[in-house]
Amino acid sequence: MNFDLLIVGAGPAGLSLALGLKDAGLKIGIIERQTRNEIAHPQFDGREIALTHHSMDLLKGLGLGDALAPEVSILAQARVEDGSSPYCLNFTPPAKSDEPLGFLIPNHAIRQALWDGVAACDNVTLLDGQGLSAIDTDAESAAVRTTGGATYTARLVVAADNRFSETRRLMGIGAAMHDFGRTMMVCRMEHEKPHHHVALEWFDYGQTVALLPCNGNVTSVVMTLPGHEHARNMALDETAFAREMERRLKHRCGPMKLVSERFGYPLVGVYAHRFVGQRFALAGDAAVGMHPVTAHGFNFGLLSQETLAREIVAAVKSGQDIGNPVGLARYERTHRLATLPLFLSTNAVATLFTDDSAPAKWARKLALRVSNHLPFFKQQVAGRLLAHRA
Repeated sequence: MNFDLLIVGAGPAGLSLALGLKDAGLKIGIIERQTRNEIAHPQFDGREIALTHHSMDLLKGLGLGDALAPEVSILAQARVEDGSSPYCLNFTPPAKSDEPLGFLIPNHAIRQALWDGVAACDNVTLLDGQGLSAIDTDAESAAVRTTGGATYTARLVVAADNRFSETRRLMGIGAAMHDFGRTMMVCRMEHEKPHHHVALEWFDYGQTVALLPCNGNVTSVVMTLPGHEHARNMALDETAFAREMERRLKHRCGPMKLVSERFGYPLVGVYAHRFVGQRFALAGDAAVGMHPVTAHGFNFGLLSQETLAREIVAAVKSGQDIGNPVGLARYERTHRLATLPLFLSTNAVATLFTDDSAPAKWARKLALRVSNHLPFFKQQVAGRLLAHRA
């Protein structure tokens, strides 16, 4: 079967790319290991996605505004704390702005809205229940073979599977991986004290905690711990777990109650050595898999979709090949410039603020205290979150 574009992976990056090209006149195929039923009915996975204003604009531009509206929880402010230090770093919208700092939406809700949009596209074919076993590209076309024995050809193949992308490996593209040696536990908890829609990133000693405000007196608790402590928390019954969370959070939320399943995710940052190859491109986590501390992983995934879709549409409009190396090189250059500085700085921050040695503790306190007295730095961070499309 022949396609113009083959996308490997029906996650948010792959689905948003297909949806963004619905009017480009292309025949698009999406290869996905999951079944259609699994894709069409995504289950709650504990992850709350922090979106910048630009990312929210992108999702609205894809026609998902109404579907996502009931799921949106605003981020009014954000605060960063270190251990038991009295100094904290506060991020707030500009004084004259009536907009929130950002937005939170459950991951499964975004996936549901994206799939519903893609399912209504006549130019997109889902090739579900299949993985890749081989990929071959030349100057004229790309061919992929699936685990089911099928062969598909296309003018361009985009890997949007995950940060451990097998498609990337099949193309011989390596990646820099930073394994933080920690596991991230996520769940929703109801609590007595109101959160006032303020997000918290707390680099405590021995643990890192993010509290993400959902609607009502509910918070998404994201706790990063060494593997053995994570396993112990996951094994506790609901009542014992709630008491443990109250203790670990120093009772800042008041009495708590678990209101969702608990999920665990290994903490590994990934940055591909190359984003493109012959008739091939990486998007989403397959290109850049971020540490969650800056909450930019999903935003970078949407950004890769926007940048790549722009190149593909430009090629179509000018009558060029969508797999032409000039356009792919431009995509790589643009996306690398947008992501590499924050990827490196995020890893540096995560490494420093999870180091509990005496010198690191001193450096952590100093960094937080100095940063909070740099208005320009804080304005730049807030501005990045608030920025809309031009």
